[in-house]
Amino acid sequence: MTELKNDRLIRALLREPVDRTPLWMMRQAGRYLPEYRATRAEAGSFMALCSNPELACEVTMQPLRRYAMDAAILFSDILTIPDAMGLGLYFSEGEGPRFERTIDSAADVARLDPNRARDELGYVMDAVSLIRKTLDGSVPLIGFSGSPWTLATYMVEGGSSKDFAKTKAMAFNEPQQMHQLLEKLAQAVAVYLSEQVAQGAQVLQIFDTWGGALGHAAYQEFSLRYMTRIIEQLPREADGRRVPVIVFTKGGGQWLEAIAGCGADAVGLDWTTDIGAARERVGDKVALQGNMDPAMLHASPERIRSEVATILERFGPGTGHIFNLGHGVTPGINPEHVGAMVDAVVELGPQYHAQ
Repeated sequence: MTELKNDRLIRALLREPVDRTPLWMMRQAGRYLPEYRATRAEAGSFMALCSNPELACEVTMQPLRRYAMDAAILFSDILTIPDAMGLGLYFSEGEGPRFERTIDSAADVARLDPNRARDELGYVMDAVSLIRKTLDGSVPLIGFSGSPWTLATYMVEGGSSKDFAKTKAMAFNEPQQMHQLLEKLAQAVAVYLSEQVAQGAQVLQIFDTWGGALGHAAYQEFSLRYMTRIIEQLPREADGRRVPVIVFTKGGGQWLEAIAGCGADAVGLDWTTDIGAARERVGDKVALQGNMDPAMLHASPERIRSEVATILERFGPGTGHIFNLGHGVTPGINPEHVGAMVDAVVELGPQYHAQ
């Protein structure tokens, strides 16, 4: 494999010395970029874009042509696994992702075959391989999946939800059924992520988007337990170096210590947790990723720079910080404001890493 020219992200994830704080951005390839919108129009639909390795590679590369990001992240969707399991994913304008079929009973769970996620997602693996080749060692490639709990919410609800009533009803009234569903999803995710590493992913992130909707004990039982099982099954080395794993639970700041003990190398923070306080809580156990409010990108470039400075200062000197948003960048953001954030991290980050 081509030697990695910029390994700043991987070194920071492993809490090794770096010359400046690395950064990447969740959803860094997305609708805020006019070139992305043009490519999506060319594809005809979101799923057509995801399932075309050449176009998925193109949109993955687009933000790297604009910004000094320290990583590329595979362009795909967290719901490819339930789609491959036969639930029929589609996207409605203004409604987001929807499924033609939902999981409503023990019989529905029993029919799910986790092996289908491996057998039917070759287009994702082709995209990973092509992106890695196209990057030519310039920056590392991040692969990802949704967490079992997050995937389950979409599969049971049939799409997005405000209160997760059906999913929580299954978890609390039929816990055995929910655990069977989560176990199958954990199997599928572990194989899916392992295959991404085999095809060239150098970092992995598990997106636990809806873990924060659970209560304290339920989070441990239905979300964190299964992410821990996945991490235990992942290959932790490829091309002669460690493959770091990041776990990101939106709304999970109250469980920071527990998440830090799940076996991941880094914990992603949303914007509701102070990153300085988080560092005090976990010490050197894990790296921390985050955590600017994505809405801050609506502010002026001067205000964005000030916020970047505050977050860097709150984390303080030393390695183990990966600058990111506290969730994905949203449509409607001015690309120049993303540039202001990137420029601020590049300019202000080195002072916290004096060699």
